[in-house]
Amino acid sequence: MLPRPLLRPSARLLLGTLLLAGCQTSGATAPATASVTAPASAAGQAMARQSFADWLSALRAEAISQGIRGQIFDRAFQSVKLSDRVVELDTSQPEFARQVWQYLDSAVNEKRVQAGRQKMRDNAALLTRVSQRSGVPPEILVAFWGIETDFGASTGGFSVIDALTTLAYEGRRAAYFRTELLAALRILDSGDIPPEKMSGSWAGAMGQTQFMPTIFLKHAVDEDGDGHRDIWGSMPDVLASTAKFVLANGWRTGESWGQEVRLPEGFAYEQAELTVTKPLSEWARLGVVPVDGGVLSGEAPAAIIVLAGHQGPAFLVRENFRAIMRYNPSTSYALAVALLADRMAGRAGVVGSWPRQEAALSKDERLELQQRLATLGLEPGAADGIVGANTRNAVRRFQSSIGAIPDGFATKALLERLRQTS
Repeated sequence: MLPRPLLRPSARLLLGTLLLAGCQTSGATAPATASVTAPASAAGQAMARQSFADWLSALRAEAISQGIRGQIFDRAFQSVKLSDRVVELDTSQPEFARQVWQYLDSAVNEKRVQAGRQKMRDNAALLTRVSQRSGVPPEILVAFWGIETDFGASTGGFSVIDALTTLAYEGRRAAYFRTELLAALRILDSGDIPPEKMSGSWAGAMGQTQFMPTIFLKHAVDEDGDGHRDIWGSMPDVLASTAKFVLANGWRTGESWGQEVRLPEGFAYEQAELTVTKPLSEWARLGVVPVDGGVLSGEAPAAIIVLAGHQGPAFLVRENFRAIMRYNPSTSYALAVALLADRMAGRAGVVGSWPRQEAALSKDERLELQQRLATLGLEPGAADGIVGANTRNAVRRFQSSIGAIPDGFATKALLERLRQTS
């Protein structure tokens, strides 16, 4: 259930008068049949804060003040629809009740690895050129492409203007999406893509590697030289734009993202956080060794992450892992990109075993875990159902108190022990 009525696309609000009035200041010729889908009851939902017509009029004035041509605005909004589905997706709170290995099983499977290798062969000359210029390896670029849209197979079927208009108007993150909507209009004004072809995700992420409009404006490249930055259909533009964005996120040429490692007996798991960095030589001194039998050396900073506690594999991650996370701030996502890239390039996958017997905690169970840790004075942070660093540290404190290995991994067995204690 949503906390308020959904926007209903069945009712239509004619905006010919609005658009014609706006054209008096722009010199544009408004389409006579311009219309937009609006809430069924303007007095009920939209008028409670601002009518959609008034909101759109103000948006048009703002767009024109930013240099966007009136006729471009009018074409973009000629038949815009406010989407119930977009509102539902934005306001719903998914469970995320999957363990990291389940996500990796789907994101880095053999079918995708083989498809990625074929894409690398198909685009070898282009990838070589883009990689040599940017310093971002071909396999990393193709891995982003694979994880984001399955190599262009799933780019999203939403109209970007419809989606961003809905999100900018409906209010939960209105300011953010209004900025993205105006950026989308600037893209249309530049002539890179017509409105009817500007498709993307429900949140407005566009093209084969899913750029938000503001990212597009900063990083999209016309690599094929046809006068359009086309991240929907031009592979030169897609790959060159992705490389530019990854490089801007801090990619370090010639360095790896990291590697799988083995931790020594008695490892202090409170050090297994992205916020704890040490030189490679220091990790080596503490007994951390690569699973491939190599040696850690040098003073480059790195962190250790363990996403399934002491039972699962451990990874030493470097600055390029953080560059991947700036594309999407999730350790599981970044690990998927890194591992897919490794597999496509012929390197080994994960050597360690995941504790596949451990079922994921539901959101309600995660909330209960946090509340019980707080009751014991273990300071897990806000009870939000998200197991972040504060919650992991609280779990470690509880594990230490009961003589368990303090790895911070929240399991159903640990929750049951908490129930018996608090």
